[in-house]
Amino acid sequence: MRDFSQLSEREILALAIGNEEEDGRIYLDIAERLRDDYPASANIFKEMAAQESEHRRQLLDLYREKFGEHIPLIRRQDVRGFIQRPSIWQLPKPSIDDVRDLAESMEAETQRFYRRAAARATDVSIRKLLGDLADAEAEHEHMAEELSAENLPENIRKAEDQTARRQFMLQYIQPGLAGLMDGSVSTLAPIFAAAFSTHNPFSAFIVGAAAAVGAGISMGFAEALSDDGSLTGRGTPYVRGAVTGVMTTLGGLGHTLPFLIPNLHVALLVAIIVVIIELAVISWVRWKFMDTSPLRATLQVALGGALVFATGVLIGAG
Repeated sequence: MRDFSQLSEREILALAIGNEEEDGRIYLDIAERLRDDYPASANIFKEMAAQESEHRRQLLDLYREKFGEHIPLIRRQDVRGFIQRPSIWQLPKPSIDDVRDLAESMEAETQRFYRRAAARATDVSIRKLLGDLADAEAEHEHMAEELSAENLPENIRKAEDQTARRQFMLQYIQPGLAGLMDGSVSTLAPIFAAAFSTHNPFSAFIVGAAAAVGAGISMGFAEALSDDGSLTGRGTPYVRGAVTGVMTTLGGLGHTLPFLIPNLHVALLVAIIVVIIELAVISWVRWKFMDTSPLRATLQVALGGALVFATGVLIGAG
């Protein structure tokens, strides 16, 4: 890799041409990824890609005038400390807020590149064009706002934000909540049954840890294999499965860890407090994200947890 300060004016122009082409293709990739769910925002990124194409044309004309037809292949990854761009096609389907933030960061980084390049240029015409492009990138944010006003009136933006919220719910909140509920509730019976039957906190810990990890693996595979997300819009099955599996395991381990306390009565007291906190968190998530009333969410979760807890205590004490 070479330092940016070592590049000649010819190499800087070649690099700028490649950057504009790459940025334009990134914007088009984003537009394609957003086309079905966010058509208005997709139009914005198509317009931004058209602007990058115009910048590339200006750079090409100047390069041809100064250095001829051959453009050396100089890429971002060849220059130390240079701006990097994500490969959109390799990423999971991005959220609307993520791509808007990405566009802002791309514009800011490109502007800094042109400012530095213009400061180093000795040729007047090259310096002028690079400075003009830096100014154009600085105005991109304003242009994006104008495009947003044209393509994203308030009602459309609200609709896109609702779509984004729905996708976040389907891909993360629902599988995570299902895992947390399963891990927090289903492992209560074996843990407390082991505690009351053996009177040994560490035995209860072993049973609880095995139940939590086993439930996490089972729930993770079940969620990942339930559907591929192509029709339901629930996102990548591997991500959903991982979210469900991790949350299931955490839900079970929460009230398992207190049984590392040697004193059984203290361990039981701490575990019960943890269970109450877990059920309260589940109730809050159901109220916050699932449009369930606080009273109904609390009663549903508390009733299920109480029944499973009582089952474990009865089996262990018997």
